Amino acid sequence: MELMTSGAFARASGLSRKALRLYDELGLLHPARVDPATSYRFYEPGQLEQARLVAWLRRLGMPLADIRAVSARPPAEAAAELAAYWARVEAETSARRELAVFLIGYLSGKDTAVHEDQETLTVRYAVRSDTGLIREGNEDAAYAGSRLLMVADGMGGHAAGEVASAAVIEALRPLDTHVPGGELLNALDHAVRRADKALRDMVQANPALHGMGTTLTALLWSGSQLGLAHIGDSRAYLVRDGEVFQITQDHTLVQSLLDEGKITAEEAASHPQRLLLLRALTGDHASRPDLQLRQARPGDRYLLCSDGLHVAAPADAIARVLLTVPDPDQAAADLITLAMDAGAPDNITCIVADLTTQPSQTPRPTPSVSH
Repeated sequence: MELMTSGAFARASGLSRKALRLYDELGLLHPARVDPATSYRFYEPGQLEQARLVAWLRRLGMPLADIRAVSARPPAEAAAELAAYWARVEAETSARRELAVFLIGYLSGKDTAVHEDQETLTVRYAVRSDTGLIREGNEDAAYAGSRLLMVADGMGGHAAGEVASAAVIEALRPLDTHVPGGELLNALDHAVRRADKALRDMVQANPALHGMGTTLTALLWSGSQLGLAHIGDSRAYLVRDGEVFQITQDHTLVQSLLDEGKITAEEAASHPQRLLLLRALTGDHASRPDLQLRQARPGDRYLLCSDGLHVAAPADAIARVLLTVPDPDQAAADLITLAMDAGAPDNITCIVADLTTQPSQTPRPTPSVSH
């Protein structure tokens, strides 16, 4: 049988001569003969089917390593390998499509996503905020929607704290849409970075705002997955199976001293610098939030609150309300009352959210709360 030159074989197979050289080097398609004097490659016509298969698989986007494995197998096994590969491609394409739809909605400010089964987890929530008994203004801000809950406690004085907390809440609000489960932490991290930049831009535009900042505790749902972003001393609690757990770590000097064993819990309660923050969003790039990915369950209850609640009210009293008051709105109101009864030296904000698998009339998103 007459051999074909590499040029003729390339034209017949649909592969370039450069590709033929590459596939020879990779062991995918060796020529039948190489002239020792000229190094010209020659192929048998019977190799055309193998070459076309390689070309078709490359057109599918299959990696060369996978092509090598498929082309070395008998036809039936090769077909099974190809079917498995294509199933992976379709799954990855679906995931990318979900992410692309989310990003389109996120960047355009519109919820263009195809929502998943609403029975997966439904959130029933209530938001309460109060100035307290000492402060004249409220530097807390909050937001609650069907997929996103946030509490921020601003600082800086002369209304700068109100500006900071409101700006950060506003920067994260576009997340209240369908975020793919695998992108929860990336989405939160990106949004917090954007919020930090917004603070920096505001200070540069108005030097009077220098020194402002805010805490942030945010929960973002996708199906039964929950992303948590936290910085500062606002807190998130989880109520599950009859117990109350604090699921955030305060970024305060006192907490660091406690962690290092330098002071006791009793000493921490009266420490003169117990309110000194080590981390907050201030627009300086320096502080990054803690990020957690958690599994949510039907029956879970979450509390997000500013330090005006947990510093003033006893922990056992907070737990008792969360465990015994079934209605979220009443529970939130009772928590505010606890802080007020304890003197309420700071602004108080809390969100109580219950998770269920039963579809319900979810309230409309609560805009930023600031009194």
